[in-house]
Amino acid sequence: MSQPLTHPLHTIQKERAIIFILAALQFLHILDFVIMMPLGPVFMESFKIDSSAFGLLVSSYSISAGVFGLIGALFLDSYDRKMSLLVLFFGFSFGTLLCAIAPNYSFLLFARVVAGGFGGMIGATVLSIIGDIIPVFRRGTATGVVMSSFSVASVIGIPIGLSLANKFGWHFPFLSLAIAGFLILPICYKVLPSIRYHLDSDVHPKQSQLKSLKQVITKKDHFAPFVFMVFLMFGGFTVIPFLSPFLVSNVGLAIDELPYIYFFGGLFTFFTSRFIGKLSDRYGKLTVYQIISIIAVIPIVAVVTLTKTSLPIVLTLTTIFMILVSGRMVPAFAMITSAVEPRIRGSFMSVNSAIQQISSGAASYVAGLILVQSSNNQLINYELVGMISVFSLLFSVYLAKKIKIAG
Repeated sequence: MSQPLTHPLHTIQKERAIIFILAALQFLHILDFVIMMPLGPVFMESFKIDSSAFGLLVSSYSISAGVFGLIGALFLDSYDRKMSLLVLFFGFSFGTLLCAIAPNYSFLLFARVVAGGFGGMIGATVLSIIGDIIPVFRRGTATGVVMSSFSVASVIGIPIGLSLANKFGWHFPFLSLAIAGFLILPICYKVLPSIRYHLDSDVHPKQSQLKSLKQVITKKDHFAPFVFMVFLMFGGFTVIPFLSPFLVSNVGLAIDELPYIYFFGGLFTFFTSRFIGKLSDRYGKLTVYQIISIIAVIPIVAVVTLTKTSLPIVLTLTTIFMILVSGRMVPAFAMITSAVEPRIRGSFMSVNSAIQQISSGAASYVAGLILVQSSNNQLINYELVGMISVFSLLFSVYLAKKIKIAG
């Protein structure tokens, strides 16, 4: 039986090992998603597609993740979280393998749907495990470590993935991810403990998952975090998926210069994400989120209005952009994870993850519809997309005040 929420699982060392494994799983599944965006110019050239078709390719993963996440909400709280995570990660790795062997756009679109269906529930399960085994006074720090996997993916994964794509073709990064996913599964099985606190606790009577899902959706205190998640995603994923195509077509960067953008952005956010997590625990998650979100408006406006610019200036702006836009996720997810009681946390995080994925997919798709390619392949209306991002950011600052911590 898992330990109560107020005690470490076994030792601090064991807790750190678990967090490291969760961060590794998060790294691979996030890299599979984010590698699509810097490869945008490659896909648009290889498949001869426009911005709306590329937007659909990006959003297909997210929308699939959202739909299957809602289905997952019916059963994730009925099983040991360790076994749920292993099954989901196996399915995700298989979907990534399908991406690697995709011969055309249609098959790749199908493969992204499969990978997203499993991958979308991984994040919810990882956050549920953190909520179950990490005491609330260390949860911000733990969330920051796991969320820093996005930074590691940017620093290490994206530059390597782009280099592999440039040398061997775009199939190879997905093949590498699939192999890594299958290899890490036995390690996860050995290191992760059985996590059954949500099953064994007798604090609350057991109830059907359908009833739990209904309770999650209809509980008034859950409305704020769900709506907050929608605007949290629109604050970033209207701009982020098209950053690489915009930098190549409008700002004048070469495709082989794109790894520098993600390397430096990820390098800084690797450290700042954990620092922001500690600030959230010390000064309050709401306060830190509001400050970062308001400041983030400045680099967003600067980036979406760029014209022909030198690489050093672009690197400076995009690095600040990534630090702030990704950094706000740490206090945001720490607040959301703490907004639900343990017995229905799996269902809550699944619904929340579904909203997150569908919202990010919708944001990407809407942005793709707004953007237009000119005769010289430049993207038009990117500044309009940026204004949607800014409005969403500022409105999320207001919504964050409505989130109540459970208990």
